[in-house]
Amino acid sequence: MRNNPFGQCIGDALPEWQTADEPGLQALCGRFCRLEPLDVQRDAAALFHAYQLANNDRDWTYLPNERPQTPDEFTRYLQGQAQAVDRKTMTVIDQRSGRAIGHCAFWRIDRANGVVELGMINWSPLMQRQASGSEAIFLMLRHVFDDLGYRRCEWKCDHLNAPSRAAALRFGFSFEGTFRQAVVVKGRNRDTDWLSMLDHEWPQRRAAFTAWLAVDNIDDDGRQRQRLQAFATWHADHSAAVSSL
Repeated sequence: MRNNPFGQCIGDALPEWQTADEPGLQALCGRFCRLEPLDVQRDAAALFHAYQLANNDRDWTYLPNERPQTPDEFTRYLQGQAQAVDRKTMTVIDQRSGRAIGHCAFWRIDRANGVVELGMINWSPLMQRQASGSEAIFLMLRHVFDDLGYRRCEWKCDHLNAPSRAAALRFGFSFEGTFRQAVVVKGRNRDTDWLSMLDHEWPQRRAAFTAWLAVDNIDDDGRQRQRLQAFATWHADHSAAVSSL
């Protein structure tokens, strides 16, 4: 903290700050998956099949949309994602099979302030409880902080969506608070939890992700010796936040 000529406390100066670059314009490659900018014509059929593997619609409960039930409905849904001006939607592709297995987005992109949100995260059954799910988040975070120079990455979820909040904490996001009656979704109230990760926190998180994804911890079939939590040092910092929700 520092004072201005009036004796008021003001934030740290950022003399070297420059506008961050646009995310979501290139493929992001990992060992188990890669993220590619959404191509509706290329991805629609495979993604529809992947999401239809679920026995019910529970994975769509906290998303803004219900699960499309026909290929045509799903194509229109993807077209809406591709055309939305507030996001860059990415398709998650399995490295071994080459199949599209999920999608996510760089959302609410604020290049001037270096802030971006990871949103619309929607893993099909082919990704759930697989290394590809966590690796996809790692690829997005690495792109945001290492490639593009963002200062802040956000994660928001329905206050009642405990699995999403728990995932964000596991990945190293910090809980900041709940915005009460933030939005109306599907005709119902949504209180929204906000979480964030900052650029100076990323090196610690990156080291944990890197150790977890290493070949000596996860084999080529995705079997892990230790979970990500074994390499993380931030969990105790957020136990109080989790228990208070």
